Amino acid sequence: MAKSVTILLLVLVLHNGVSMAMGYREGGDSSRAGREEREEEKLLFLSKGYKQVVKTDAGEVRVARRVAGPMHLGFIIMEPQSLFIPQYLDSSLMLFVHRGEVRIGLVYEDEAVERWLKMGDLYWIPAGSAFYMVNPAEGQSVHIICSIDKSESWGMDPFQSFFIGGGSSILVGFPSGTLSTAFNASKRVLGDVLRRHLEGPIVYMNRSYAPSFWTKFIQLRETDRLQHLKKMVEFRPESGQGDEGHTGWSWRKLLNSFFGIKDGLDGKNGASKFPDSYNLYHKKPDFRNNYGWSVALDGSDYSALKYSGIGVYLVYLTAGSMMAPHVNPTATEYGFVLRGTGRIQIVFPNGTSAMDAKVTEGDVFWVPRYFAFCQIASRAGPFVFFGFTTSAAKNRPQFLVGENSLLNKLMGPELAAALGTTEERLKPVLRAQREAVILASSEATMPREEEKAILRTIEEEMIMGF
Repeated sequence: MAKSVTILLLVLVLHNGVSMAMGYREGGDSSRAGREEREEEKLLFLSKGYKQVVKTDAGEVRVARRVAGPMHLGFIIMEPQSLFIPQYLDSSLMLFVHRGEVRIGLVYEDEAVERWLKMGDLYWIPAGSAFYMVNPAEGQSVHIICSIDKSESWGMDPFQSFFIGGGSSILVGFPSGTLSTAFNASKRVLGDVLRRHLEGPIVYMNRSYAPSFWTKFIQLRETDRLQHLKKMVEFRPESGQGDEGHTGWSWRKLLNSFFGIKDGLDGKNGASKFPDSYNLYHKKPDFRNNYGWSVALDGSDYSALKYSGIGVYLVYLTAGSMMAPHVNPTATEYGFVLRGTGRIQIVFPNGTSAMDAKVTEGDVFWVPRYFAFCQIASRAGPFVFFGFTTSAAKNRPQFLVGENSLLNKLMGPELAAALGTTEERLKPVLRAQREAVILASSEATMPREEEKAILRTIEEEMIMGF
């Protein structure tokens, strides 16, 4: 009997021990999950990586993840000697050439134009307008940052491409009889020209084997290339007698051009009414002092921005300097770090910290309209960031600190009473900062990691000294 009781007690002790261990482990998991959730909240307005939407040997297209609001931020990379094949999108793009040079062909309002874009250029591609892009360089890849207007997209993806050629061409979805009638060409000829090309949306123009369809397309004269792109979009049968002023489709003409037979097509790239490109780096800074400068572009500077409804900005901060806490009352801002490291600090409407995140080259952040925020450069070097806003109207940021701040403008008994002090005590505090917009560094703005590193260095020097 005693032996049975002993065994029973041993079983109970073991059971309780296992239960406590499991509870401790579950509590640990819960605690870890809670910490991860809190860390996630601290990065609420920082993009979490990229979603790859196009990938081929010749290039790729990525979109920043977890970016809310009416805009996506996209990134296009084209390797040397590559072509982004003719297509149109359900979303408008505002392109910014970050690196390299690219040639763009576009059909807009029945006009075909071609533009050569270099580093710093902006260019707008409206939704539904057919275009192609070419990187003809031998050893330089092209990097493009672009805004993608979500409001016009019909699907769940960031955007939908409608390819005019390639493996998913919208043309090959029609029955051969329909295409033969529409093009006034035989099924055999159409089958040869419209055969599926499986290289993907971004292809190399030159291969060691026989030239591809798109290699031949690029080798056309500019006028012929634009005319063929325009016709791809029109997609109407050849007109009969009496239909003057409209040149219909003829794939035979296209084939003749490919093989060097003069077809008599009077192509033109013409003086289009479509806005030209605009180089952001050529604009004089709107604000500059010893601690940095900023450029803001709106619809009055570049008409394409007025059509697209977005703005563009570029900011340069010297090491350790700060863009003073401010509010954008007209638009949400989306930013991309071009160079250096820094911090983005954002505050909720209730006065609590929404985010205080370290950012480095390639990071994407966004700031909701009306939210107070500031950007701080690290002491390691300059901090440069570029971005888009959701308004093409002139941006008038409201600064909360500095010589031109809202507090200085509201100085009076009302503001003093709201802050629970007197005007006599408040004025010296608000007027102590003589700078505006971009402020000099101070110990208060130093990131904690850098501050600790400097303190460690000082401690080591003191130890060595003793």
